[in-house]
Amino acid sequence: MSDGEKKLSTKFYELHGVRVLECWPDGSKLQTYQDAVDLVGKSFEDRATLIPVECLNDEFFQLKTRIAGELIQKFVQYGRRLAIVGDISGFLAESSALRAFVVESNRGKDVWLLASRDELNDRLARAV
Repeated sequence: MSDGEKKLSTKFYELHGVRVLECWPDGSKLQTYQDAVDLVGKSFEDRATLIPVECLNDEFFQLKTRIAGELIQKFVQYGRRLAIVGDISGFLAESSALRAFVVESNRGKDVWLLASRDELNDRLARAV
């Protein structure tokens, strides 16, 4: 990491008996394969990772960049649950592929793209 880069800040807390690792939207962004590897490493202490939308570059939501696929693949590969939380309605309006991706992801139990923390709370309550 260069001197000008900020390290992603995180915090842990419990939600419905699940330890959640949350990234703070502190200006640094998850955008590379190594960012995903680093975050997966931190999440090994716990069972869930919450990434606020603000922690992701806009390119994440452009599926052609493959950033979303690489990040999500790393979490799934290591058996980590991932929730991406925040308003992505603008990106959804522009991409039918992203809409389909969100619908398919939200059908599962390991990767969710949710509009709010209330939705995450509801999902975790049902998953426990």
